[in-house]
Amino acid sequence: MLIAAILAFVPVMGVHWLLDNYVRMREHSELQRSLDAITDRIQVGAYDAIASLRTIVADSPSLCTPTFIANVHKQMEQSLYLKQVLVENADGVQYCDAFDAPVQYTPLSESLSIPGHTETIAVGKLGTLDTPVLKISQSFGGAKLVAAFVPIVSSTPAGLLSRFKPTTMVRISLTNGTPVMVGGDPAAFDNRKDTEFLAAQDFAGELPIRVEAAVPFAMVRSDYSDLDVTFTIVACIMSGAFLVLALQHVRRSKLPAFDLERAISMGEIKPYYQPVINLKTGQLAGCEVLCRWEKKNGELVMPGAFIDYAEITGLALPMTLTLMQQVRNDLADLCLEMPDIKVSINLFAGHFRDATIVEDVQAIFGGSTVSFRQLVFEITERHPVGNSAIAHTVISGLHALGSRLAMDDVGTGHSNLAYMQTLGVDVIKIDRVFVDMIKVDTQSVPVLDGLISMCRDLGTEIIAEGVETEAQALYLRAHGVVMAQGFLFAPALKSTAFKDLARALNGAATASKAMPLSIGQVVAA
Repeated sequence: MLIAAILAFVPVMGVHWLLDNYVRMREHSELQRSLDAITDRIQVGAYDAIASLRTIVADSPSLCTPTFIANVHKQMEQSLYLKQVLVENADGVQYCDAFDAPVQYTPLSESLSIPGHTETIAVGKLGTLDTPVLKISQSFGGAKLVAAFVPIVSSTPAGLLSRFKPTTMVRISLTNGTPVMVGGDPAAFDNRKDTEFLAAQDFAGELPIRVEAAVPFAMVRSDYSDLDVTFTIVACIMSGAFLVLALQHVRRSKLPAFDLERAISMGEIKPYYQPVINLKTGQLAGCEVLCRWEKKNGELVMPGAFIDYAEITGLALPMTLTLMQQVRNDLADLCLEMPDIKVSINLFAGHFRDATIVEDVQAIFGGSTVSFRQLVFEITERHPVGNSAIAHTVISGLHALGSRLAMDDVGTGHSNLAYMQTLGVDVIKIDRVFVDMIKVDTQSVPVLDGLISMCRDLGTEIIAEGVETEAQALYLRAHGVVMAQGFLFAPALKSTAFKDLARALNGAATASKAMPLSIGQVVAA
């Protein structure tokens, strides 16, 4: 009877589900495309200002001279965005500008650094311009600042909304939460309870600027009412057939997904912490968060038995969220005591197909004692994340928070130097298969040495995995590898044991110059 009732409602439920998801996918894509256009415009204006500012400073032996003013005018004539150039000191005292008149500028934010650049960026109001401006500043001689001003976008808030559907909210803000420009009414979106919104966000490359947009789903869904009849007919036929096949499949399967899903919801997936040791000082530099399935009957399931299945079924995504929440609670006190330790959390390919992981990280660790700069997010080389726009949005978003990106299992997959440079990898982890090549009397391991050389060329930090012998540790240290993890130091530990180890290794007044080989004794104690 239950199955019969479900079958009776499948056609009606199916048509709405199919059409709703079609609308969500299509409209979210349109929303993201419009946001991409805005962030591209912001980047073009900002980098144009940086280029103009550098040209002016390079071509001007000193400031506020006729030559300097002439160079400013030349750059303003060549630029589509540059509105003003100002010379001032750190206290805001103005010395000169492009038009020989006091510059009316009201700051809306503090100055923030731009990754990879010497310039800083701030947002404010310039004169009578309707839109906020970006203030790109560069120090000159240590006492003065040269600032270039460009509008953050080329339209007013009302004009900004013209590329979107009615009732859309568009908001530009800094990554630290400072609002810059808002079009529409954000209150309904910020205070939403029962109303569903289509929302998207994008980051302006390396700039600390985020653009987000949201529109009530009911407004966009109403545009597709003419498709309901067609979808109803098709859905009634296809959903019925699909349900029959699905029921047959369920009867034949052992339902491992349901068991794993239950384990995630019941908190049986626990974080274990694999220490990362500084080979030069012997101190603990951080950890990699691994997981274990601790069943209620006491059975401990290693990740190799369920990680691949979790990734295929999509359960890896909620599993990662529960692990991050436990990490936040487990290491809150330790991260406050030791602000320099790094906590590595593994991400899966699915995280790079949905930019919400950045919001999840902000929601979980924002306001906690585990700071964003202490977080390192690992991706595996064995399953490349690809070079999609969403993947770059996720990576840019994590970098904008201050977190770092690590490439795991390097040398075992399909990536190359260009691939890792494109992703913006900060840390490279050398797989244990190469570390295992080091024997007691080994003088050279060409493949491993080549990987280490490649990492140096990339300018990334190196961590060696699977270090199990003293010979391996000494060889790695002699070849410039500073960070390592493996059973030589400690296995993956529960939170209490890991924190005890961290305090034991890092609590000494002075660090040993030689790598300590008695860490295992500390763990045992």
